[in-house]
Amino acid sequence: MEFLLDVMQVSGGTNRAGLAPDVFAMPAGMAIRYDQPCDALTDLITGYHVYRATGPASIGQVNRFLPGTANVRFAFEAGPISVAIGRRTFGPLPAATLYGPTGTALKATTNGGIMIGFGVSALAWSRLFNRSAAEYRDRIVPLADALGPVATQRLTTALRAAERDDQVAPILDAILCDLLGPPHRESATIRQLTRLIGQDGGDDVAAVAAKLAISPDTLRRLAVRHFGFTPKMLLRRARFLRSFLRVFRTPGGTDYSAIDPSYFDVSHFLRDAGTFLGMTPRRFMAMSTPFLDASVRARAAVLGAPTQALQVPAETSERIISVVPARRAPKIDTAPDSTPTPVIDPAEIPMPDQGAPVLGA
Repeated sequence: MEFLLDVMQVSGGTNRAGLAPDVFAMPAGMAIRYDQPCDALTDLITGYHVYRATGPASIGQVNRFLPGTANVRFAFEAGPISVAIGRRTFGPLPAATLYGPTGTALKATTNGGIMIGFGVSALAWSRLFNRSAAEYRDRIVPLADALGPVATQRLTTALRAAERDDQVAPILDAILCDLLGPPHRESATIRQLTRLIGQDGGDDVAAVAAKLAISPDTLRRLAVRHFGFTPKMLLRRARFLRSFLRVFRTPGGTDYSAIDPSYFDVSHFLRDAGTFLGMTPRRFMAMSTPFLDASVRARAAVLGAPTQALQVPAETSERIISVVPARRAPKIDTAPDSTPTPVIDPAEIPMPDQGAPVLGA
């Protein structure tokens, strides 16, 4: 099938009304889009993103991204893509991929085109995949290997048929609602753990286990299975990202006074930077990171968190998506919202076949 979403038609933006256009400002030849998932997926999918790069500057372009939760991504009209995670390089990547949860920054080398993706929270992992998230830790694999070829083809074909980038969210909403299995029996605990990881504070593993009213061994099993890392690593990663992003978003990027108070001192923070960035914060921030810069800004405005590892589910009980035998997707209204809304200043905004590892297939 011909790919209808021509690279020059990706204009960027969001389905969230009222945001100023400069939230999504990018250098010439680049565009970025972040969309909210539908209400049924809000606590499961951490957001939809569309990146576009064209022109001579897009060839051999290097971008760096922060460690975080799992992502599913699709490349269209793109040249070869390779991604380094720590000392291991994956590439050239296939068109549809699963990026497992990561514990260190990613270095992506791309050659133009469109990247469409969505973030997979631990709650979503428990409803999409049978295998442990730890098996995909710091790895990138063909999506068909993890989600199955039928679901992968279904997603790819539907996205290929999109005529505009604002159609991506409703397409993914419909298919993902259909692919989700029933809520996991431990979903309430997964939800609470996600909130505890994302909040400020210096809780240790024992304190988290006590708050969840489970044993440390049960906490470790649940964290490794659905989040991909031990509880200690998840808490360290979140603390570092909270602290680093405060520095990253400060003009000059040299004020360490805002780092999490649970750090003993700046050298403690810098040691964590070696783990999660692979370098000092100053060296990382000195690099050209146009898509990361735009992503942090746009993501915070649209989805409420500058990076997906810090995104937490609502305090309300988990939304339940009924799975009917016919597996029919809900009807999605793709018409844009025409209700006038005030402009918000961004500165004020604090994959199924038989045997495939998919729940609810």
